[in-house]
Amino acid sequence: MKPLKLLNLSMAMLLATSGMAQDRFLTRNGEVKFYSHAPLEDIEAFNDKVLSVIDLNKGKVAVDILIKAFQFEKALMQEHFNENYMESAKYPKSTFKGKFEVPDGLKSMSNGTYPVTVSGDITIHGVTKPLTTRVELVVINGTINTEFSFKVKVKDHDIKIPSVVVRNIAEEVEVTANFKYEPYQR
Repeated sequence: MKPLKLLNLSMAMLLATSGMAQDRFLTRNGEVKFYSHAPLEDIEAFNDKVLSVIDLNKGKVAVDILIKAFQFEKALMQEHFNENYMESAKYPKSTFKGKFEVPDGLKSMSNGTYPVTVSGDITIHGVTKPLTTRVELVVINGTINTEFSFKVKVKDHDIKIPSVVVRNIAEEVEVTANFKYEPYQR
């Protein structure tokens, strides 16, 4: 093959690959926090073992959260959360898979804020439910940052709360998340 044709073929492959990589963004250390406000006690936990991918070409997002990675102020709370409520040995992660309409400015990765509605399915404790939430995607110099929140009803996911502690745990838990996505590199 002539050197010029080989160079053109190499450039075409490089451009095709880089174009695909810019459509997908990844975070391996997103932050998820939940807060439970109940009459007897407030409970808060933090997790930074979160994997999420956004595909701007398809308008899809996926999130995986390792349940055992939630950190509590009190070790006993963390133990009860994993063993009694979330049964993290049986249900080791929570997932979300959703879709959204990709605004033109986001497709071109122009710096700015892009509000979108994300709809999909969230699986917690082995139970999958639909979830729709508003999310602001903020593009800053080739990265995508986002903060969002939503509420989860404990009973919707078959999480059993013993009657002895029912006043310690809210029926509805507020979940907030903060992700910083970088371009996906294969």
